[in-house]
This record gives sequence, C-alpha cells and structure tokens, in this order.
Amino acid sequence: MKLIVIGAVAAGTSAAAKARRNQDDLDIVIYEKDQDISYSGCGLPYFIGEEVESIDQLTPRNPAFFKKKYNIDIHTGHLVMGINYQEKKVSVKNLATDEVFTDTFDKLVIATGAKTSLPPIEGVDLSHVFSLRTPANARRIKAFIDHEQPKEAVIVGTGFIGFEMLENLMALDIKVTIVEMMDKITPNLDRDMADYLEALLIKKKITIMKETTVTKVDNHQVALNTGEVLNADMVIMATGVKPNVDLAQTIGVELGTTGAIKVDNKMETNLSDVYACGDCIETNHLLAQDAVYRPLGSTANKTGRIAGDALTGGSLRFKGIIGTSIYKLFDLTIANTGLNEREARREGYDVVISHNIKPDKPAYFGGTEMCIKSIADQTSGKLLGVQIVGREGVDKRIDIFATLITYGATVDELFHLDLAYAPPFSTTKDPVHYSGMILDNAINKGRPVKTAQSLLEDQKDERPMQIIDTRAEEQFYKACVDGAINIPHALIRDKIKDLDKHLPTVTYCNSGTTGNAVQNILLNHGFTNVSNLSGGNKFYQATCKNKQLKD
Repeated sequence: MKLIVIGAVAAGTSAAAKARRNQDDLDIVIYEKDQDISYSGCGLPYFIGEEVESIDQLTPRNPAFFKKKYNIDIHTGHLVMGINYQEKKVSVKNLATDEVFTDTFDKLVIATGAKTSLPPIEGVDLSHVFSLRTPANARRIKAFIDHEQPKEAVIVGTGFIGFEMLENLMALDIKVTIVEMMDKITPNLDRDMADYLEALLIKKKITIMKETTVTKVDNHQVALNTGEVLNADMVIMATGVKPNVDLAQTIGVELGTTGAIKVDNKMETNLSDVYACGDCIETNHLLAQDAVYRPLGSTANKTGRIAGDALTGGSLRFKGIIGTSIYKLFDLTIANTGLNEREARREGYDVVISHNIKPDKPAYFGGTEMCIKSIADQTSGKLLGVQIVGREGVDKRIDIFATLITYGATVDELFHLDLAYAPPFSTTKDPVHYSGMILDNAINKGRPVKTAQSLLEDQKDERPMQIIDTRAEEQFYKACVDGAINIPHALIRDKIKDLDKHLPTVTYCNSGTTGNAVQNILLNHGFTNVSNLSGGNKFYQATCKNKQLKD
C-alpha cells in the first residue's frame, strides 16, 4: 500500500511516523513545499529575540532523520499542484528544478496547515513588513533586524504571536507599539480578564492602541484609521491565520462551518481514503455544539497520530478538545481552557462566575498572585471554563482545570482534590481549591458572588444597595468601590444595627477572602441578600478603573 502525505510539519510527520509504526511494509512519501520540516513554530519568536540561540534547535529533524529512523521519504521544496482523486494520483512540482511529475497513492493525508491571514492594506508587501509562521519567516525577520538595526516597530494584533513578538523585540531594545482593531486585547480571554492583563501591561509602559486599524504602510511609517501616523522601521502583521484548504477543495473535500476541512473521529474526510489533520482541519469541542477552529501544535500532533493510526487499521479515535492554550508575556503567563463566558452563555448555560486572586505559593517562598476566572453552570454545577493571568504556577493549575473540565467535574469536587503540597510549590489550600470553594459556596451554599461588571450595571440602573468595604480605613481611602462605606471586618458585628438587613448588600476586601467572611456574618445575622464582590477591590480597580460599562 502507498501512502502520500502532503505537508511535513507537526501533523504530517506525526501521521507518517504512526503509520510506519503500525505497518512496516507501507510505502510512505511526504511532499513539503518548504525546506524546513517538523519544526517548533511556537519557538520562532524566541529565536528572533535571541532566547533560543540557533534556529537549528527548532528544526532538529531533517528528511535524513525520517529516512533512517522510519524509512519515510520526505521531499522538501516539492509543491503538490493537483490531485486526481479518481485515478489516485498527485501532480508534484520540484521547486528547485521546475520539473513536474506524477505520483500515485492508495491513501492520502492532507496536512497543508494554515496560512497567514493578511488584511488588504496598502504596503503590506514592503520589505520591512513581516508575518511569522515558518522558520523561513523567522530567518528573514532576524536577518532584517541584524542588518537594519530597527529602532521602532509596530505590531498589528494581540494574539499569541503578536504578544510573543512584543516581548522579543523589546528584548532587543526596539520600541514597540501594539495596534489592535478590537476594543479589547487578546482573543483568548474574556473582556474582564483582558482588562486585568492590560492593566498589568500598562504598568510595564507598554503602548497599546485598541479600536485602531492600519490603513497604509510606508517605508518608515504606519498610517492609522484615527489619522495618527506612527514611526515604524519594521511592522509585524500578527493578524491570525486561516486554514490552507485550497488544494483539498479542488477534489471535493468537504469544509465545515469554520471554513476548515471537516473530518470524522478517524480524521477521514468525506472522500474515502483521504484523511486530513493539523491546522487545516476543524475539531469538535467537548462543551460546545458547533465545531471550532483552534490551530495549535499540540492538536496538530494529536490529530496526525490519529490519522496515521486509523488509515492503517488502528483503533485511535479523536475525542475532541476544550481549547486549552497558554503563552508567556514578559514575567506573566496567560492561559485558558474550556468555554469563555460569552461561549458558555451562547451554549445556553446558566453561568456563575468567580474571580479568585491567590498566590501560587506562600510569600515566604516568593509566591506571587495569580488571578483565576472560573466559569460554571448553576444548574449542573459543572465547571465549564477557566482563564488565568499570573506569574508562577499558572501552567500547573490550568492543566488541573483542563483535566477536571474534560472529565465533567462539578465545582464541589475541586476542594476534595488531593493535590501535592509543600511550601516551595503551593499553599495549603491551593488556588484550585479556593476556586472550587467560591463556586461551591455560590451554587450550593447560598453565598453568591457578584462580578464587578454586574455591580456597575446595578449602579447604572440606580438600584438601591449597600456596599461594604471590609478593609482597614487607610486601604479604603486609598482606593475603593464607588458608593462603598467602610466597615472593617473587626467592627462589623458592632455596626450591624446600622445596616438594613433587607437591602441588597455587597461585601468586598482586597481580593475576596475577608469579604466572604463578612458575607457569612451578615447572613448569619438575618440579612437576606448578600453577595461578595468577585475578585475584590483589586480586580475592580484593574478592570473598572474608568467605571464605564462595556458590552
């Protein structure tokens, strides 16, 4: 049997390697139009920023490796120009010699990946304008920086690549301005968490221009829709990617609702013996009703392995994703998993939100705060999604949450997790435990939380309420929630008589714990409607500093 794979990055090489492990007499050929194969695309920004010394570290495997270890023939610099599905033939062009030839297959894997999605802007084809998708792109950017020594750069977009390039260009002493067309940064976070992250970046003197688009690029300037002109010796277009499906469409491969290739759980397309995997396919989300397009290296490797197994008669089947992702930005780590708040509401869940600000380990071991937004379903109690912004320990927690969501955990189960504890690694009650406790209190124990956004909505509607700041007086006068009165925790029992038990009441402290303690006291004294402000004053100040409602 003859297998042809189109594409030799994560998915294509994984499919071929797994097929070989299953069937040693299989004839396997891979065609790749570029020169680099099986590379770490996620590491490319760090090569540009010189944190990774050599790009060879990101491209450790060449065709000779696959030939020697797997007896797989990989032809780089070979473009598959067409597919004859009925005759099971491919037309291939050797880009070095312009020779065109035909090869035959019994089974075909399409792993054509994704391509940069560039907006139709005048000047995006200039020599100092770059996108970053391949090692060739990275080499070109690095060569430009080394030769031209740019002083100012504009990055368009605040996705993973945009922010990773921000960090690495600034490490080279290049002044950077971020331009974002949306009214919030980073698409993988809800608005409140994006605002929280933005507040941290502003403290680092990062210039971010939201609701702004580039209208034209000149040799050393970028024109904006606002009429402003930015100096720019180089421009990075981090405007996202789209699935590379043109070749697949020519033979009638069905696309899904996202515009990527539709596959079953074996990675087989609507055409028999034609499989697809990696960044050119859409995947099913375990919590959403519709397919999603989430091009990540981890998913590409997984779907490639499943394709290679299935086409050789194996039993591997794709079970779906929950959209877990993580990236580094200076000393910060940003991660998410599961549904965000907007997605959860769209799916019809009765959403309960908590914001939990806790250190990853004790202060005496250098612990630093992380902010965890958790999303759960009021009806079932199931955890639906989590977003984290922090410095240390974010990766550990997001993986715990991803596992919990995958297996349908309810919020009351989080507290009972037997997580590893020692002071160098965690607090006695881990931030995961605290998130579970907050949500369990809200859903099952009559201890509701109120988000900063919903508090602003209540205030805008002039709903009568009493807001109690439970912190020390000096903290209250430094920064507080609008309309709050200051009753420190130690004095609350003496002041209860001055409060209205039947008036909706919101308690808060710096981050939530003391506010919850006062909430409990008030409820025990007959108050009928008491909420604790989610994330406390810290989250309120970071996300609602302008006190303006946002959609």
